[in-house]
Amino acid sequence: MRCLLWRFGMMLVAIVAWVGSSDAGDLTLRFLYEGEPPQPKLIEVKRDVAFCGQHDLVDESLLVHPETGGIKNVIVYVYTGRGGSDIDPVPPPGQTRTLNQKDCRYEPHILVLQAGDTLQITNSDPVGHNPNVSMLRNPPSGLLIPPSQSPRMKLDKAEPAPLPVVCNIHPWMKAYVVVLEHPYAGVSDEQGRLVIKNLPEEELVFRVFVEAAKRSLDTVNVNGQPQQWTRNRFRYDIQPGNNDMGTVLLNAEHFRPRDEQ
Repeated sequence: MRCLLWRFGMMLVAIVAWVGSSDAGDLTLRFLYEGEPPQPKLIEVKRDVAFCGQHDLVDESLLVHPETGGIKNVIVYVYTGRGGSDIDPVPPPGQTRTLNQKDCRYEPHILVLQAGDTLQITNSDPVGHNPNVSMLRNPPSGLLIPPSQSPRMKLDKAEPAPLPVVCNIHPWMKAYVVVLEHPYAGVSDEQGRLVIKNLPEEELVFRVFVEAAKRSLDTVNVNGQPQQWTRNRFRYDIQPGNNDMGTVLLNAEHFRPRDEQ
């Protein structure tokens, strides 16, 4: 009898797990640069030249693959602010996410955390760094980190937007920390591809952040058709399984200041 009850219980667990997974969907999309891919700008190193000057450092605000046009480091996430999605709470995993300072740059360039996670900033260089994270809802941080040190900070609250991380010693070093109240976010790879996993099955509002964009992404080209977005946001009805949104094309106009013709 106990054996039968145990088997029945395991069957229920399997059924519940299967039903739960069927109610989730993945969103995939790709960001490409339309036109001649721009070359990354070289960084002029003026501090700790003996070490930092050994590395071919470039401005990472706009990295476009020279052959495919893929745009790296575009982040897309479910927007839950005013006018955004109302989703069920997701328990925080309480994980530690690492932002590494290596070769006088940050890795990764964009780091995504969920409220309740711990941010660890590691210094893998033989020179000191002074990363400054411009927090809005969490305690501000300005840390002097000697070589081989890895201070941590608990981030209990979600932040309203991606937060820049800059080094006060090496001003070319820059990254972004994104602290959300949920895990629904993706960052594009060097081919411009990203995926957001296990989204709830409903119409959701997504926000797009492209660091180098000088104006809002109001008009974009999606799968060859112009599409109107509002304040870098778009809606998408998530269905079970894979949802392939296709290709989003950005061009030079999106990266040109409005006062330039």
